[in-house]
Amino acid sequence: MNLNIFKNRTVIGLVCIFLSLVICFGLTPLFNSGLRAQTEIVRVSSTVKKGEVLTADKLEIVKVGAYNLPDNVIKSKDSAVGKYINADLQKGDYILVSKLSEKPLAEFEYLNDLDGTKVAMSITIKSFAAGLSGKLEAGDIVTLISANYDNLGKATIPPELQYVKVLAATAETGDDKEYVPQKETSGENEEKKLPATITLLVNTEQAKILADLEQKGNVHATLVYRGTNENANKFLAEQDKLFEKKEGTPNTVTNVKQNEQKEEGNADAE
Repeated sequence: MNLNIFKNRTVIGLVCIFLSLVICFGLTPLFNSGLRAQTEIVRVSSTVKKGEVLTADKLEIVKVGAYNLPDNVIKSKDSAVGKYINADLQKGDYILVSKLSEKPLAEFEYLNDLDGTKVAMSITIKSFAAGLSGKLEAGDIVTLISANYDNLGKATIPPELQYVKVLAATAETGDDKEYVPQKETSGENEEKKLPATITLLVNTEQAKILADLEQKGNVHATLVYRGTNENANKFLAEQDKLFEKKEGTPNTVTNVKQNEQKEEGNADAE
């Protein structure tokens, strides 16, 4: 009995020793070799603005670690030269296939993506602060606040406007923020660059609310998210759930004035 136990322990010990040797002299060197492996990739050698065409003098080939490198990173200059960049890149940034375009970027290309499910609508930025001090950009997710609706002196957030996507921030000249020439000027010329309107991606129900707020109140935009389209779409999907719940039920579009009057009535009652 004791002899069998001793033999079992010996076998287990030998197996453990064998596995440790395999790990130390087999798997570990392979893993370390993978970490040390390098490959050549293309990156920008100077800042490149959205819409610019890539030329050879703006690119450089460098060796970097191949481990955990994105599959769609550009590894040849020939694959990038002559292409248009669809996002701002800083010196030293990698170039991904998804950031390149064969065709010049159209100034109002975002309007070509409308498919009938939603519409584009512009609202006026009535003050410097209301438009986030000119910092709003295309792709931002914002929450819209109704202020002083019908001179009631109240501020509310319509649930239908909790998460809305900005398509463009446009100056009085009609130029979108991303396409206004950046000049080293100040004073009056600098002020003309500030957005006067923001164009939003909304459904028809949201558009009706915005049209009403545009006429009877002041709209303030607060930034909720700025980043990848994937994460931005999560906010939009959450907003869409509100309208999915309303399907098949009577119209329950938020009436800002009634809500504020109700709040005033409750306050007086207390």
